[in-house]
Amino acid sequence: MIEPATETPVIEIRDLHKSFGALEVLKGVDMIAHRGDVVSLIGSSGSGKSTILRCANLLEDSQQGEILFKDEPVKWKGDGAHRHPADPGQVLRIRTNLSMVFQQFNLWAHMSILQNVMEAPVTVLGRDRAEVEAAARGYLDKVGIGDKCEAYPAQLSGGQQQRAAIARALCMEPEALLFDEPTSALDPELEQEVVKVIKDLAAEGRTMIIVTHDMKLAADVSDHVVFLHQGKIEEEGPPERLFGAPESERLQGFLSATQAA
Repeated sequence: MIEPATETPVIEIRDLHKSFGALEVLKGVDMIAHRGDVVSLIGSSGSGKSTILRCANLLEDSQQGEILFKDEPVKWKGDGAHRHPADPGQVLRIRTNLSMVFQQFNLWAHMSILQNVMEAPVTVLGRDRAEVEAAARGYLDKVGIGDKCEAYPAQLSGGQQQRAAIARALCMEPEALLFDEPTSALDPELEQEVVKVIKDLAAEGRTMIIVTHDMKLAADVSDHVVFLHQGKIEEEGPPERLFGAPESERLQGFLSATQAA
């Protein structure tokens, strides 16, 4: 058994910078996730949490720094604001291996839930339709909505739609799951349905990076927590220390504010 510390990370980010015009959102961020790690990103709105995820799976172009997937660096062309990935095949491979679960579900309204889950493995990966359907039904069972295969997104609650989105991500058989505020669009009772699924996935040893406003979720499932402030990592470490004995005054203030909310 290889020790986790010497194992090739699934995703590694080094000195990442990202600006939107004159607004510098990420100011030199380093992050690493080994196989089986659950890394949570916390911080105030605008601190750069979601931007890290979108840069990691190349939905956004960063201006500086390295992104490595299983030790393979992203190939770039151009510099600064003109920097873009150089290899479309590499982009597709990385995106399909870092499945993203969005805040707003992003399900296709004209497709049944089963069709939503099957679409990308069949059309993007070219997998056998019958095999994908069997896998998709299995993942929908796994997230607790196996009886909703023939329903359409509009017929489901927000919690059920988000669980369908998680099943869709799982059906790509990714190396890691990226969650961008997966519960923030949900009412509290529906939020717990999704939290349970995420906790179950963490217990299975899935590699996950989670942007979340839910400090209890971050404390319960994370191996490592990263607190971002104004585009920089202010403090990071195991959840017991960050939530139990935060060193940074900014983190102490952030946690006090979230507890008071």
